[in-house]
Amino acid sequence: MSTAPVILDFDRSVGALPGATRIDLAGWQEAIRFGCSLGRFRDVARVINDCMPADHGCVFLGSGDFHHLTWPLVERHAACGPFDVIVFDNHPDNMRFPFGVHCGSWVRKVASLPFVAHVHVVGISSADVSAAHAWENHLTPLRRRKLSYWTIGVDARWAARLGLAHAFRNFDTRTALLDRFLDEQRGSTRPVYLSIDKDVLSPDVAHTNWDQGRLLDTDLFAAIEALHGRVLGSDITGDISAYRYATWWKRKLSALDEQPEIDPARLAGWQAQQHALNLSLLARIDAARPS
Repeated sequence: MSTAPVILDFDRSVGALPGATRIDLAGWQEAIRFGCSLGRFRDVARVINDCMPADHGCVFLGSGDFHHLTWPLVERHAACGPFDVIVFDNHPDNMRFPFGVHCGSWVRKVASLPFVAHVHVVGISSADVSAAHAWENHLTPLRRRKLSYWTIGVDARWAARLGLAHAFRNFDTRTALLDRFLDEQRGSTRPVYLSIDKDVLSPDVAHTNWDQGRLLDTDLFAAIEALHGRVLGSDITGDISAYRYATWWKRKLSALDEQPEIDPARLAGWQAQQHALNLSLLARIDAARPS
């Protein structure tokens, strides 16, 4: 089984990786980045499927603005189900988006797939799951016990009032969350699709295009080790790139989501930091695949 990675190269943010297949998708960046209609999304998914090698390792998506591409990547493993999808992310990616699909709304789509047993979104410290934003979350996958949020330092008492306490794993510290996650995963045998958005990490570890969480790189390394022999597919997003949208509504929504401005003078250094992390994550994910 090949472990050669694939780079879906929308934004030129991912550096050279050993043996990687690089698929040039720069012409799709404006259309797909952040969000798009379902029709446009299906179009790019067909292009990707036509270009992907039949057998491959981890898929790199570039900026977290492309995290919605995890959806068709999970679908490629339909014949391997049932399996869990484990997402490391500072955000739930289960938010309402009436215009199609975007990088913060795709988890609902994956949770609805019949061959996906359960989706765990791990490491959320953003206000997206606080009471003020509760209405923005799709509640159906939480109610149906297809989705769990693992949060750090977020007041989610509203969930209990709606009968959703079972769907929330709330922790005060990253260490407490990691300990519980490792305990559960070491006792599981179910196959896993792993998706990592590096915005789950502290900015002391790596800078991304989004507000960031509290985990450390060593936390991710320990989590991947706990999945040893069970990772049937994987992707990594959260690399950093600078981009100005030509589309007015994307500029508006990006501003409303308070995406940070990227300092051009520091971009190369941040990308080098990200590249070193990618190499470390890739080696560990390859070791966690079934032999």
